[in-house]
Amino acid sequence: MNTALILCGALAREVLAIKQKHGWDVAVFGVDANFHVHVQKIAPAVEKRIVELRDKYERLIVVYGDCGTGGELDQVLNKYGVERLRGDHCFQWYGSDPLMAEEIGTFFLTDFMVRTFRGMIVKGMGLDRYPELRETYFEHYKRVVYLVQKPDPQLIEQAKAAAQFLGLPLEVRASGYADLESQLVALMDG
Repeated sequence: MNTALILCGALAREVLAIKQKHGWDVAVFGVDANFHVHVQKIAPAVEKRIVELRDKYERLIVVYGDCGTGGELDQVLNKYGVERLRGDHCFQWYGSDPLMAEEIGTFFLTDFMVRTFRGMIVKGMGLDRYPELRETYFEHYKRVVYLVQKPDPQLIEQAKAAAQFLGLPLEVRASGYADLESQLVALMDG
């Protein structure tokens, strides 16, 4: 095992499924998905993982978009010569760009975000303590689009509840692993 993937915890299930599908012999190390609520923690956390792993593996691949770091993540990766998937955020990998062009006021959900909506969004943004903030945070959104990686009727019901909580209409789009998988395959084969 010469390769390690350092990934956002929000992508763990998907990356593990892709790893299994392709039979890759790679190690997988996560970084706390909650850092998306505090994006300034992403680059230092990824750097810590790189420092921990760089002498143990010949190759490190970071499975993250920029995720709001304003280029800080890429500065860390350039410092250590580590590559990552292309993209500003994981929603791009699931096909969000045409949907954003269609309606800029789109709030996206992934399987992970649906599963963790109460913790990441409601609690993480303080909406459980200050429900009046919902109107402020989401006033410019026009819809919720759930980009489904792995179909699950329970998650669709949870997505409906999340959209209802936000007071927005829900659209469900099957994305599968899309560009997340194709970029990982290209990096692993490259």
